[in-house]
Amino acid sequence: MKRARYVEFDDIGKSFPGVRALDAVSFGADEGSVHGLVGENGAGKSTLLKALSGVHPPTDGCIRLAGREQHFGGAADAIHAGVAVIYQELHLVPEMSVAENLYLGQMPATCGVVKRRQMFDDAMARLQELGEDISPATKVGRLPIAQRQMIEIAKALSRGAKVIAFDEPTSSLSERESERLFEIIARLKADNKVIFYVSHRMEEIFRVCDAVTVLRDGRHVVTLDSLEDGDAGTLVKHMVGRDIADVYGYRSRAHGPPALEVKNLVGPGLSEAANFSAKQGEILGVFGLVGAGRSELMKLVYGATRKTSGSVSICEQETHISCPRDAIRAGLMFCPEDRKQEGIVPILSVSENLNMSARRHQSHLGFVINRAWEDRNAREHIERLSIRTPSARQLIVNLSGGNQQKVILARWLSENTRVMLLDEPTRGIDVGAKREIYDLMYDMAERGMGLVVVSSDLSEILGVSDRIMVMRQGRISGFLDREAATSENIMKLALPVAEYRDEVAEETVLEAI
Repeated sequence: MKRARYVEFDDIGKSFPGVRALDAVSFGADEGSVHGLVGENGAGKSTLLKALSGVHPPTDGCIRLAGREQHFGGAADAIHAGVAVIYQELHLVPEMSVAENLYLGQMPATCGVVKRRQMFDDAMARLQELGEDISPATKVGRLPIAQRQMIEIAKALSRGAKVIAFDEPTSSLSERESERLFEIIARLKADNKVIFYVSHRMEEIFRVCDAVTVLRDGRHVVTLDSLEDGDAGTLVKHMVGRDIADVYGYRSRAHGPPALEVKNLVGPGLSEAANFSAKQGEILGVFGLVGAGRSELMKLVYGATRKTSGSVSICEQETHISCPRDAIRAGLMFCPEDRKQEGIVPILSVSENLNMSARRHQSHLGFVINRAWEDRNAREHIERLSIRTPSARQLIVNLSGGNQQKVILARWLSENTRVMLLDEPTRGIDVGAKREIYDLMYDMAERGMGLVVVSSDLSEILGVSDRIMVMRQGRISGFLDREAATSENIMKLALPVAEYRDEVAEETVLEAI
């Protein structure tokens, strides 16, 4: 049965000072369908969603819903028209209850007095419709990310949303949580909602979407009305304008003496003492399932979390690290998993984010900023790392995720870096930008740095690592050389219980790939 066209983008354009973010984008989406939206970072996906949600009204063109032209003056207009966008960074108030977040701005009240019992009962009913057993009185800040996402969906439905857009919804979810989300999306589709689904994960696009639109450099490239005859390779070629035969581009290199040695490290998140090393010129991959303790271990090494005991040596010299400042001075740098919360200062420019650490080496009299050096250093690294930004003075928050990651790497390359810890370095980054990040990693290793790369993407770990360390339930469960590393061998070390391992190993390996 042919579906009715509900959402239409007609020659949508959006300009910001110095940037043409969208240029004559035209396509449509049907009722009762899931429409994928893919493209490299900076392709215009997020800008298009913000145009749909009224956050950034289009400069040119128009949006039609059910054939009626819309002119949103702000987010409230889009909500009133039945549009909801669930962003990667969820818009909830942590210190408020689930019910209060659900009905924020539309709380039931009489003469200014909130009907709390009615609000809590309605919230419970909404959550139960989604199969969630969450107390409406619970503060949102106490809930895991998957349940917070369900609250966002419930909030959208409570406001009568007909069009719901998901922006990288599984980026912080486990496999099981992602499956639950896919079930909810299928129910929304069956309820005749229009779903937009933005993701860099091609397997998700082919699993949940009925159609897909590709954007590149702010322009519409192609819309595939059916994915039955398509494949990931075709989509990638449309996204980047070229074939990518080998995304990882692994380059072998000689390894020197240890750049990092961790001995008997004990602290929060670990169930037993950690012992491992990474050589100069080596990329040590770290893999584990959700809750394995990977990020916790990296923060202990870096001094972001205080260790109970143990030692860390840099280039065969034991170093006292009690805080990140100690680590940086020793040449140990860290790119955190959550770059927006822990890696960048969003209210500062690209130049300021890039220079904020190394400026202490160049300041006059130790406290007067050397503007000439900072301008030159920013300019050189922007060119060297191909950071796509209108200027060094652009706010870093306006850059794509891949370019923000490059700025963080440029910050540490401005230092005397000996060891680089990278936690999920390509999460939320498109395939073209991933290859650029991998090439930067190989360049750093070839310069003699030791790299420790944490990733939940098994194919990425297999693709870039010289050696792989596997974690399970807060401890290191084993090491594998590149030659011996296979999906099956890694998952056998990563899965928690032997009996469970035999039952699900094959299925889990396929899902992880």
